[in-house]
Amino acid sequence: MRVAAPIVLTDEQKSQLLAYSRGRKTPARLVMRSRIVLLAAEGKQDVEIARLLSLVPRSVARWRARFLRADIAGLQQDAPRGGRPRTIPAETVALVIRKTTQEKPPQATHWSTRLMATASGISEASVRRIWRAHGLKPHRVRSFKLSNDPQFAEKLHDIVGLYLNPPEHALVLALDEKSQIQALDRTQPGLPLKKGRAQTLTHDYKRYGTTTLFAALNTLNGKLLATCMPRHRHQEWLKFLRMIDRQIPRQLALHLIVDNYSTHKHPQVQRWAEGHKRFHFHFTPTSSSWLNMVERFFRDLSQNQLRRGTFTSVSELEHAILAYIDQHNRAPKPFIWTAKASDILEKVKRAKAAIHNCPSA
Repeated sequence: MRVAAPIVLTDEQKSQLLAYSRGRKTPARLVMRSRIVLLAAEGKQDVEIARLLSLVPRSVARWRARFLRADIAGLQQDAPRGGRPRTIPAETVALVIRKTTQEKPPQATHWSTRLMATASGISEASVRRIWRAHGLKPHRVRSFKLSNDPQFAEKLHDIVGLYLNPPEHALVLALDEKSQIQALDRTQPGLPLKKGRAQTLTHDYKRYGTTTLFAALNTLNGKLLATCMPRHRHQEWLKFLRMIDRQIPRQLALHLIVDNYSTHKHPQVQRWAEGHKRFHFHFTPTSSSWLNMVERFFRDLSQNQLRRGTFTSVSELEHAILAYIDQHNRAPKPFIWTAKASDILEKVKRAKAAIHNCPSA
């Protein structure tokens, strides 16, 4: 009887193969191959492994041999195979890529598969395959904004330093207001979610007024201090600062991260801050609201409570907002900042260089 070549695993190999065999997101073929090698390392023969895994012995023998020849890397990818010869010349592929990345179609802002198929003389399916193979998605666009603040680096280091290394005997609060939140009621009742149908909402609505949410996120524990007011002038901003002053113990210094909205720098706000020495304001660079952690909470609020909500009055809207915040504060979870200031600056530098070198810039 022919005996299969034995497999002896190192601790590192065994650990990696076990992780693959149990991984929920691991491709099924890699899970199966890892199990084959693990069973082979236990001394089992190909016929026995094939019976345990409902495979044919030839498949087990193939992956045993592949592992012995190429280690774990041999399990991760299939061997190159022959296939049908290319029907689209390389010149046509290069033409599609060049047109997609460097040209625009006539009377349009971006290429579609139909427009590109007409321009290059191939089918729409072929255009899709070329785009997929080269990672091109001309139908998608992302917005961006690079700050032109001359003190961008200094302000960035200041705020990231507060996140990564907060001062002792102090609280770091991320403050902002979410203005013009509308109390909207749909003109007709929508249909509920069911199998084969998404929940529906009418596109038109009735307006019942607006409110402004003022929120302060404690970056240490994720809790929020918040209130709603009808407007967002410097008077309301001062009321919010006084509320924070009352609710946080006096012995703690307060480092407030805020953006450059004019009400935050109003002369009356500055005079108030001069009389309250424990308040230290840290302003984000211009066009860099992403540095303020409370914006992340505003996104969750919009997505989970406001976007699909229906409200027949401003008071009902405010009650829903504050109830959502109360629920959040019962089991708060802080947002963890991980990016270093040096990494962000390097990314900004690359973006500016790319814009400067872009032919359309």
